[in-house]
Amino acid sequence: MKVEVVASTKVGYKMPKEEAIDFSGKEAGICYLPDDLQKLLNEDKEKTLKRANRTLKSGHHSVFGHPTYNLSLEGIPKILAMILNNEKVYNTSEKSARYTKMNPSKEEKELYEKWIEIYKEKISEEYPIIDEKRVEKLAQENARYLISIFTPATVMGHTLNFCQLNYTIHWFEDYIKNEEDNKFSKKLKPVLQEFVDELKDLKVDELNSNMKNRKLSLFAQRKERKEEFGENYCTTYLASFAQLAQAQRHRTLIYEMSFLDEPKYYVPPIIKGTKLEEEWLKDISSLEDFYPQGMLVKVNERGTLENFILKCTERLCGAAQLEIMEQTDRIMKKYLEATKEKNPEIYEELLPYSKGARCTFPGWKCTTPCVFGPKNAMKRKI
Repeated sequence: MKVEVVASTKVGYKMPKEEAIDFSGKEAGICYLPDDLQKLLNEDKEKTLKRANRTLKSGHHSVFGHPTYNLSLEGIPKILAMILNNEKVYNTSEKSARYTKMNPSKEEKELYEKWIEIYKEKISEEYPIIDEKRVEKLAQENARYLISIFTPATVMGHTLNFCQLNYTIHWFEDYIKNEEDNKFSKKLKPVLQEFVDELKDLKVDELNSNMKNRKLSLFAQRKERKEEFGENYCTTYLASFAQLAQAQRHRTLIYEMSFLDEPKYYVPPIIKGTKLEEEWLKDISSLEDFYPQGMLVKVNERGTLENFILKCTERLCGAAQLEIMEQTDRIMKKYLEATKEKNPEIYEELLPYSKGARCTFPGWKCTTPCVFGPKNAMKRKI
């Protein structure tokens, strides 16, 4: 066996598209390699370019996935991060909005600051065991439901290959050109256009997914999908933008969203059923045109049994975002109910993961215990 690194990321260097095409053309030559790899890597550039162009025209685009680009994205809106993070073929490091204080628009900021103080008081009152610094972070996490998905506050590193980068550019252009104008799309299109403009020097017209009829995967193309639970599962529920952004990190699962006919909003359990609930709904609904992160959308989630269990090991935890923990637990209950009689083998496989937080899972050892513990983690309100 011979293993050799022939290329790697170099900080401060932006690979021209001509170089990416050349490297892809060489990789395409491996499919019919007559000699050793080194000879292929040193072949005449014109010969490589001809092979790359033939490969482009044939639609065999996978070879263009070898070169990669590391993007630094600053001051982007949350919705752009969500669109990028739904496409699976990437790696990302995103500044957490759960515990980071935001700097939104004037209209949002007034309510955001107001509710940070309200949540701090409620959390301290309900959970005196939680220290002051943690209370501050949890208050910020709940107040951020008021922040618009269009607020340019997200910072992230995003790595994707040359093929995926071009597919993304073409999907954005397709949305800008063909998506029907409505209140949401009119706000989104300029965001997508700005992204395209920033990367136009890396665009290759022929490197698109037109022949496969693919579009941005975040936005549902079908109105309804059938609920099912077996070796694979499919379920639909309401979730805030904030929860969906968390869920997307499970790249082995499929997520898509659509808007409700009438706007609805998430109410954090710490204030649900109290006098503050009405005030919260009044405040967050006043930001309807901003598309706050607490706005509910219809989410469809699909995947395999094994990957759902994997999600449970991450989300059924006292340290996980509360909304996604509760939603994962609800899916678990539906899964168990659907399989208990019809598919007992799957039911038995799920059962050990349904007793509580992940610290109760077989073989799991928690290295950073939360303040709630195994018994109360699933009952918390924060």
